[in-house]
Amino acid sequence: MTTPSQTVGPFFGFGLPYAADWELAPADHPGAVTITGRVLDGAGEPIPDALLELWTGESGTRGALGRSGTGVSGFGRCATAPDGSYRFRLVPPARPYLALLVFARGLLKPVRTRVYLADVPDPLLGSLDPARRATLLARPDGQDAYRFDVRLQGEEETVFLEF
Repeated sequence: MTTPSQTVGPFFGFGLPYAADWELAPADHPGAVTITGRVLDGAGEPIPDALLELWTGESGTRGALGRSGTGVSGFGRCATAPDGSYRFRLVPPARPYLALLVFARGLLKPVRTRVYLADVPDPLLGSLDPARRATLLARPDGQDAYRFDVRLQGEEETVFLEF
């Protein structure tokens, strides 16, 4: 017998975070970039208690839980702030996108999406009309910085992937 799904959260502050969980690369690492954004509901209101997991697909010299030294990690986790904001610092992967999972209240399971740092030829991007495609593209936001907002509902809802 299968146990039914339940909504995600609330998250226990003592069990999930770890030191520098948003830092997949040190600040002085060559080529490191920062991605910031907000998680928003269908009305454009911030979601203050979401949790994001970012996967670059790259394996580095330090693991997600053993953050020491000068290497990079392929995994990071960040809880949103009261204004729905989050951030990650990473080295862009060789592939054209980052995998992002969003856990939030009201969701039975996390939703999955991609973050593209550039509009490049890609089968997924190529299959979407321009308005939907734009929801997967991070936009430059200063030197070595990008902005990527996640919208869980509404007209500008982020494209989510089903596996």
